[in-house]
Amino acid sequence: MNRQGKVVVIGGGTGLSVLLRGLKQHPLDLTAIVTVADDGGSSGRIRDDLKIPPPGDIRNVIAALSDVEPLVEEMFQYRFAGKNELDGHSLGNLIIAAMTSITGDFAHGVEEMSKVLNVRGRVLPSANQSIVLSAEMEDGSIIKGESKIPYSGKKINRVFLSPKHVKALPAAVEAIEEADMIIIGPGSLYTSILPNLLVKQIGQAVLKSNAPKVYICNLMTQAGETMNYTASQHVEAIYQHMGSKFMDYVLVNNEDVPAEIRSLYDKEMAEPVKFDVDRLKGLGLQVVYDKIIINRDGLIRHDTDRVAEIVVRLMAESKGQLA
Repeated sequence: MNRQGKVVVIGGGTGLSVLLRGLKQHPLDLTAIVTVADDGGSSGRIRDDLKIPPPGDIRNVIAALSDVEPLVEEMFQYRFAGKNELDGHSLGNLIIAAMTSITGDFAHGVEEMSKVLNVRGRVLPSANQSIVLSAEMEDGSIIKGESKIPYSGKKINRVFLSPKHVKALPAAVEAIEEADMIIIGPGSLYTSILPNLLVKQIGQAVLKSNAPKVYICNLMTQAGETMNYTASQHVEAIYQHMGSKFMDYVLVNNEDVPAEIRSLYDKEMAEPVKFDVDRLKGLGLQVVYDKIIINRDGLIRHDTDRVAEIVVRLMAESKGQLA
């Protein structure tokens, strides 16, 4: 490519970090837009105690994109254990909280932390404030709080944000407007991906963008969120929330998950996502299916290197260039 392609990745959680570790190995201008709806664990405690956005998902993305000695990254990700006030806290979360206090602003603190850890690309919160995620369940009841939604035991009808008019971080909107490709996912559908897209200015910028949009579908279903969902149901849920069919590609896995790995997920009531290719094509999507899974310590993850190669190829093809 004549210049570094500008790629914006939108999401949160483990899936986003896994993807970014592969993408940073390519000559891309990367921007990660990360959810600030988390309210559980260390992030939730910091959010409540210090009245700042939750740093956990941001921390994981900074670690994924950092270019530092492994020991430094390990220190940043270190989680305290023991019967004391630090129990359960991640050191990285505390450092981001400190940076927020020093700079007087969460987004600025994240920017400075990214410089310290030599991050390849930019890490941007979708909003510069905490967001409360709530879900309306199929029976009409409302569950408030991102960490509580998956444990309600009920099927999700829709999710929504409070405050209703959350202001997007301007830099995040600008990154979307300038993007050559927008990647959505992988990540928890209702609690990692949609909280970003439901920030009105973020969602509007994605819909208006002429850049190709790629949805990287999850490999496994999630109890309390997407139990028994097919790939097309993931896409349809996003379309219903956004009120538009706006994605161009969907990347799905075409490799069987080994039976011994599947059995490990039984206790979590999770199973491989069924990739209903005909239905996906019926939604107007170009389906890219490949062997994109890797077994890491008994957990199924996206093969970060393979997925990154596919993304780069799609980007080159979209520009009419040879990969």
